[in-house]
Amino acid sequence: MGAYILRRLLLVIPTLVGIMVVNFTLTQFVPGGPIEQIIAQMEGGGDVFEGISGGGGELVAGANSDYIGSRGLPPGFIAELEKEFGFDKPPLERFLNMMWNYVRFDFGQSYFRSISVFDLVMEKMPVSITLGLWTTLIAYAISIPLGIRKAVRDGSKFDTWTSGAIIVGYAIPGFLFAILLIVLFAGGSYWRIFPLRGLTSTNFDDLSLLGKIGDYFWHIALPVLSMTIASFATLTLLTKNSFLDEIKKQYVLTAKAKGLGESTILYRHVFRNAMLIVISGFPALFISVFFGGSLIIETLFSLDGLGRLGYEAAVARDYPVVFGTLFAFSLMGLVVGILTDLTYMFIDPRIDFEARG
Repeated sequence: MGAYILRRLLLVIPTLVGIMVVNFTLTQFVPGGPIEQIIAQMEGGGDVFEGISGGGGELVAGANSDYIGSRGLPPGFIAELEKEFGFDKPPLERFLNMMWNYVRFDFGQSYFRSISVFDLVMEKMPVSITLGLWTTLIAYAISIPLGIRKAVRDGSKFDTWTSGAIIVGYAIPGFLFAILLIVLFAGGSYWRIFPLRGLTSTNFDDLSLLGKIGDYFWHIALPVLSMTIASFATLTLLTKNSFLDEIKKQYVLTAKAKGLGESTILYRHVFRNAMLIVISGFPALFISVFFGGSLIIETLFSLDGLGRLGYEAAVARDYPVVFGTLFAFSLMGLVVGILTDLTYMFIDPRIDFEARG
């Protein structure tokens, strides 16, 4: 076990470096860097991409003559901008300095906000934790009982109509369902039952404990429901198929022959084996929902989370935010992969990844 974990941890290093190298290299060829953004704003262009579409040339940070709109600005001013953003150094030196800082978990400061990347992420984290945690928990709470029920009653009318409902829910995009909920229940055209902004009300601090809990769930009801609608479909079918596979095995027939009840067989013998695939995937599912964010859902419900942060940082070319969050989230994703394997081994001791080596 120890040797396997050590090997996996050592593999995290080259994988993480590879991710950062690829993304850092790509940004060197993408037009419209942070300096171009500032020049476009100072020249009144509004958006650097307007100049790119009409300029006909590539923009690479570090070459003064390539900056569209820089003709009216003093070269010394542009040189100061390059020095401030670190573009006066060669790309390799900038990458090595960045990785050395990231190893020490120093993610620097945002180019366009007077705040560190760490503090900025922590500021947006409550929204992402809320959406990711509750979406994952609700998906499991619905999928596991429903999947078990469908497996036990395979081929029945219940199985048929629930499968149809699952397919319909899976086919509806989350953002479209969110718009429908807004129209119906958030003052769009019918009832104004739920709010549309933030995680809490403005008078949240003045509420009692029960009032705060109720206010919190009142605000997150619609966005969480919007993100959950399609997420439980795959999990439900996975649970059903896993239970069906176990129910047909010989040890279940032997248990029935011994006179054990259906509930005893199902929950004492089948459950642990059938839930191996479902439960072991919990860390990965939570991380995918948590860090993936949902830009459209956050925008529709005026929630300022990691989804909007990532989009705004990419558009503004706020590289410290882009690369800082990429490094942190990639590292956590790789660690979660190891935790997923350990979950397999914990649920089913027969699995031994170390023996494969």
